[in-house]
Amino acid sequence: MATGRTHRPATRSRGIPEATVARLPLYLRALTALSERSVPTVSSEELAAAAGVNSAKLRKDFSYLGSYGTRGVGYDVEYLVYQISRELGLTQDWPVVIVGIGNLGAALANYGGFASRGFRVAALIDADPAMAGTPVAGIPVQHADELERIVGDNGVSIGVISTPAGAAQQVCDRLVAAGVTSILNFAPTVLSVPDGVDVRKVDLSIELQILAFHEQRKAGEDTAESSSDPAAPPVRSASGSRKGPDGDMPAVMPA
Repeated sequence: MATGRTHRPATRSRGIPEATVARLPLYLRALTALSERSVPTVSSEELAAAAGVNSAKLRKDFSYLGSYGTRGVGYDVEYLVYQISRELGLTQDWPVVIVGIGNLGAALANYGGFASRGFRVAALIDADPAMAGTPVAGIPVQHADELERIVGDNGVSIGVISTPAGAAQQVCDRLVAAGVTSILNFAPTVLSVPDGVDVRKVDLSIELQILAFHEQRKAGEDTAESSSDPAAPPVRSASGSRKGPDGDMPAVMPA
């Protein structure tokens, strides 16, 4: 049962901002953890900290859902789980196909979080004839020649691409032509899709490169702090001069 007002504000008719939509899964994950611990209510500050956002942004996001909580009580955890799940479309069953059953595709097929979040892996598809019939996560792999039929028979609107980069666009084109309107792309390439088709890209190598950038910057800051230490000995430069805290010093100091 809700503990706060449940009417929807006027802003709801204009839709929820994309930035808010991107944060809803973070809130849902934090709320699900609270629900599993049988926590009945949560304050905006507590939930914001668990989701990694500030509380003012959280309250603004929830206003788009028509959820304002109750002063002194907070938000009803179970009701918010329901609200966000409904807004994200997770209260219904979403059949998903995964195309490309290499190491990554197999790992995705074995991921248990799909089913608990409203997604059912309806089929696994691969272009390798040797893979046909091989069970992965209890599901037999089907050949790529059957892609269109599989999408149609299962009413699939969400496709996951985990193929090599060179095959991804062709697979994407076939999925779209078969009726898929949302694609989660793990292939290291940018896909071109028509209007009305949504693509979300997950590139692990890019994320690692961004982390490498931050690590390099932190290392540079540590080096700069070390070189600015007045107690540090001077460092001789290539020209024979020495580096001191105030810059170059002549190799031979005047008498």
